[in-house]
Amino acid sequence: MPRVSTGRRITLPADQCREVGIGPGDEYRSYVADGRITIVRKTAGTAKGFLRRVAGDPTVSDEESLEDALGDTPRSG
Repeated sequence: MPRVSTGRRITLPADQCREVGIGPGDEYRSYVADGRITIVRKTAGTAKGFLRRVAGDPTVSDEESLEDALGDTPRSG
């Protein structure tokens, strides 16, 4: 059974890595929820499919959008 090293390193089982397509040098994200750690291989362009139906508002600048997202400045509208 794999163990966590003193440096908090974890060795993932090779068969599990093959099953989900994780290879040496791949980037990953890890999340904690409900007392469990989930590891997900990062895939370039993943958000593109998720966001393809989101229409931007051409009347809003990038700066205004960022300010709105951060809650810095109320937008007049």
